[in-house]
Amino acid sequence: MKYRLIIAFMAAALLGVGCKSQYEYETLLESGDSDAKYAAAFDYFNKGKYLRSSQLFESLSMYTAGTERDDTVQYYWGLSNYNQRDYYSAEANFKHFIDNYPASPFTESAEFLRIDCLYRSTLRYELDQTPTYTAITAISEYLIAHPRSANRPVCEKMLDDLSERLDRKAYENAKLYYKMEDYKAARVALKNVLKDDADNVYREDILYYAAMASYHYARLSVPEKQKERYMVFVDDYLNFVGEYPESQYRRELDSLYKKVRNK
Repeated sequence: MKYRLIIAFMAAALLGVGCKSQYEYETLLESGDSDAKYAAAFDYFNKGKYLRSSQLFESLSMYTAGTERDDTVQYYWGLSNYNQRDYYSAEANFKHFIDNYPASPFTESAEFLRIDCLYRSTLRYELDQTPTYTAITAISEYLIAHPRSANRPVCEKMLDDLSERLDRKAYENAKLYYKMEDYKAARVALKNVLKDDADNVYREDILYYAAMASYHYARLSVPEKQKERYMVFVDDYLNFVGEYPESQYRRELDSLYKKVRNK
């Protein structure tokens, strides 16, 4: 019984401290004491309490506009949102900061953090890739503006990942025709992917499915059209093995080629 009373007393004391702390925070948030807010905002930030620091920096921004503190407040407002993984808000913060403080010592950091927010906000390849294009543009502009940045390797890795995502989307969209067994449309769509981007990272797979599409299209054609259409497959086959002689698809395509030659 004695221990239960002690535990209950301690819990009540902690609850009272918590309530007091919350009350003091809310009072400070509503106050017009910018110096006290400024000190408290950094205190919360340094303790990792980013929600509170972001709210205080946001509140402070109304008082520091046009003062020497404003770029610091704006930057740490964005950094607070970034650290609590609110990348949408942080990106908006950093964009506003960059537009208004191009000469601030925080500017390059804000530029990098903004593109990191954009990168983290991109979507899987199956979904709308508009955010991917936005991120690629921002990263490319950052690398042009800061060619010797220490962040360059990270930026290049981001670009590789985003480019691969776009390549895959184009490849998978074209392959849908193959899956639907519309082989004529599949070959056209797959060839168009490479016409638009010859360096697509899925080039080997695209050429394989293009060859397979031409084979199946010929196989399913009426007899009087088959010879002509099999010749398209032969061209696709020769192009493929010329580029990828050691491909995992080689045995399958060789088998089909021999079958066509024996017809």
